[in-house]
Amino acid sequence: MLENQWMMSDKPDGEDDASVLVQTRPKTKRPPLYKVLLLNDDYTPMEFVVHVLERFFGMTHAEAFEIMLTVHKKGVAVVGVFSHEIAETKVGQVMDFARRHQHPLQCTMEREE
Repeated sequence: MLENQWMMSDKPDGEDDASVLVQTRPKTKRPPLYKVLLLNDDYTPMEFVVHVLERFFGMTHAEAFEIMLTVHKKGVAVVGVFSHEIAETKVGQVMDFARRHQHPLQCTMEREE
């Protein structure tokens, strides 16, 4: 018999074959989401806002019309919630499109709490 072989009953205290090694994975946090907001102004036509919502946010005409009315009445509305990169892209697209059409429409993003 080899010297280093142990029977379970022969092992010194603290050395236990029944112990299990558990490998833990670090918990990954979901990346934060960002709300894309459309702001009201006194110059951008309502039809243009509806068009922007349909084109860049994939809304139906009815959905876009409802959001446009919210922007008009409340001054601001959330038009979508996205990852940082997508929100940033959407804001840029809307702002560029509005500028090209000479409208002062403002679109911003803020981290969702």
